[in-house]
Amino acid sequence: MTGRYEIFGTVSTGFEAARDAFAENFAREGDYQETGAGFAAFHRGRCVVDLWGGFADGAHTKKWTCDTLCNVWSSTKGISATAAAILVDRGVFAYEDRVASLWPEFGRSDKEGITVAQILSHQAGLPGFVEPTSVEDQCDWIGCCAKLARQRPVWEPGTATSYHAMTYGWLVGEIVRRASGKSIGRFIHEEIAKPLDADLFVGLPENADLRAAEMLAPKRMTDTSSLPLPPAARMALTNPQQDPLAPNTRAWRAAEIPAANGQASAMGLARMYAALAGGGLLDGANLLSREGVERMTKPATSDGRQDMFLGFVDSWSMGMAINTPGIYGPNPRAFGHSGWGGSFGCADPNAEVAIGYVCNQMGPELVGDPRTAGLCKAILDCAARA
Repeated sequence: MTGRYEIFGTVSTGFEAARDAFAENFAREGDYQETGAGFAAFHRGRCVVDLWGGFADGAHTKKWTCDTLCNVWSSTKGISATAAAILVDRGVFAYEDRVASLWPEFGRSDKEGITVAQILSHQAGLPGFVEPTSVEDQCDWIGCCAKLARQRPVWEPGTATSYHAMTYGWLVGEIVRRASGKSIGRFIHEEIAKPLDADLFVGLPENADLRAAEMLAPKRMTDTSSLPLPPAARMALTNPQQDPLAPNTRAWRAAEIPAANGQASAMGLARMYAALAGGGLLDGANLLSREGVERMTKPATSDGRQDMFLGFVDSWSMGMAINTPGIYGPNPRAFGHSGWGGSFGCADPNAEVAIGYVCNQMGPELVGDPRTAGLCKAILDCAARA
């Protein structure tokens, strides 16, 4: 027990410190105190942590369970990047291909030379919309893709990097749709979730709504207008602006918003990253070749380039965040993706570790949730002694 929050689940011998780190997040005071959360980890392809606790709603009437789903915000991007990597691995397209070769309407307004790699590594110059876009508009796939096809880049593609917070999803998703003939939500379901038996959704079926946690807004919202960002980077925050409670609506859950509306369990995220940590294999399922994982996680830049939005240096691969800031432990080869509010999934191929974490009490910071560092350290320290 942690106060009135009971922790459920299992940890393998030698990984008991992970339970302690998870429990501490329920006991902590302030902005990052958990309401409900799940935490899962693999070591050398074996599940060593499967924990959950707290409540799936703000009223504390619905207990968090082993299969509770949570809106993971930008942790969705790592799932979408894996979908693209599967198609590259199969030779359907290459990272170096021009987007317009797959999506002809995109090749206008000075975008004819933009490559798939530039989209995935946030170099395309389309970090936000120019045309007004509301929270509700984000549920309109055709409309969002059409806006981006019309839009002119705000910098010369390939010459700068700035986080494409929401536009990433429609850009990558439309590439996947054009190349595979399937919506990205369907592709993720059929090619990632089912083979891995992983609870991952982009576009949640209505019959799974009862499993979805209620998202709780940060107790203290960051004043984004005060952030010292250049205009090009600020686009990612201002158009579209986000509502932290939008994931509690059926319209948001049903839509496919591949940058931000993934619904996942901690075990679902951990299983996908465990496959990536294992060179593409987990429990007999072959997600990617080892070479495919290496291509996806190779840094896209090496010139000391700083992301204008996040401030990280050379921190992007083909859709995954490279661990140059050290948020996933000390290994710079670790990779993954985190989401607004605190969720994350990551893999450290050297340590043969994969982690998934989801929570419904969102933290206030856009970058730097302290829960991430504590949970990663606990797992990696235990793995080093195993």
